[in-house]
Amino acid sequence: MNRYVLDARTATDHFPGIGRYVSNLARALPPVLASDERLILLRDPTRPSRWQLPAPSAQVEWVETAVSPFSLSQQWQIPKLLREIGADLYHSPYYLMPYRTGIPTLLTFYDLIPQRFPQYVSPRARLLTSLLTRLALRAADQVVAISQFTRKDALAAYPLAAEKVTAVPLAADPHFQPQPAAEIDRIRTTYQLPPTYALYLGINKPHKNLVNLLLAWNMLTEQLPEAPPLVIAGAWDKRYPEAKETAAALNLTSHITFLGPVAEEDLPGLYSGAELFVFPSQYEGFGLPVIEAMACGTAVACARTSSLPEVGGEAAAYFDPTQPEEITAVLHHLLTDNAARERRRTLGQKQAQLFSWEKTAVETLALYRQLTAHH
Repeated sequence: MNRYVLDARTATDHFPGIGRYVSNLARALPPVLASDERLILLRDPTRPSRWQLPAPSAQVEWVETAVSPFSLSQQWQIPKLLREIGADLYHSPYYLMPYRTGIPTLLTFYDLIPQRFPQYVSPRARLLTSLLTRLALRAADQVVAISQFTRKDALAAYPLAAEKVTAVPLAADPHFQPQPAAEIDRIRTTYQLPPTYALYLGINKPHKNLVNLLLAWNMLTEQLPEAPPLVIAGAWDKRYPEAKETAAALNLTSHITFLGPVAEEDLPGLYSGAELFVFPSQYEGFGLPVIEAMACGTAVACARTSSLPEVGGEAAAYFDPTQPEEITAVLHHLLTDNAARERRRTLGQKQAQLFSWEKTAVETLALYRQLTAHH
């Protein structure tokens, strides 16, 4: 009996991206397990979470522990727990983890944002992140990178053997699909949206490049006065007011709506109602919003950087995110040429189908089996 432990202690509201990853992987694994395999989820009952985990069953067990990933005591408490439950493999979805588990260990690696954009992280946090990431990479027998781009980035940044790092891409949640008119109308009413709009979804951190998007949108409204307004949705970090300041300085307030966070169940309708989805980010480990928008049947324009061409394939329209003029030209073309937009929409739905959580689970499980077989 092989007992695989997936550490779900980070599937909390504090880690939206990791929570989504853990929740989707945990739900996709049970159907692909063999009869002599068990999935054990470590979870913290004291932390609130909107992320669903599969219910305990013949092949799924929950082990509850209030030991935080931020606590030093996890270094001895989690390995002890792993011994007590007879674990054969430990999978950490985060670099804050026990660094000597005593059993085969897999680590998921997302991106190098703190290293690539050091100006956004305090020197102390940078030092700590760098040190703990190195410890985690050393502790892991195998590393899962969430894209080929992230794999290359990790191999370039750290002294890792190439065979130790495997790219296993993410996918859109299954609920991202084109929505019926009634649902799109409900979202328009709920969020007071105009009949047509373009959409950006994501946080406002500087690497997301919203200032250049607004400069481009300003040029677009001059060239195309009838351009639909741009809706900027997603979590808002008050430390970075630049996007709102830029919109105010350019008198763009009538062309831009800052929506703030949107409930998870409203996202498919929000994507489906958009004429166009634009994602100007300079750096993404994977870029889930691109694949989510495509899965909802929305045409996508995005930056030709990092993992985005790998995720968007032939379906997205690309631009150089550092050149507002180029962003404007791509947006202008997609908003004025209905046939081009329709083609992107069709290609996008096909592209999104190349990624599924079932595939991600199958490829991750293959690594579990490989690691336990060698042990």
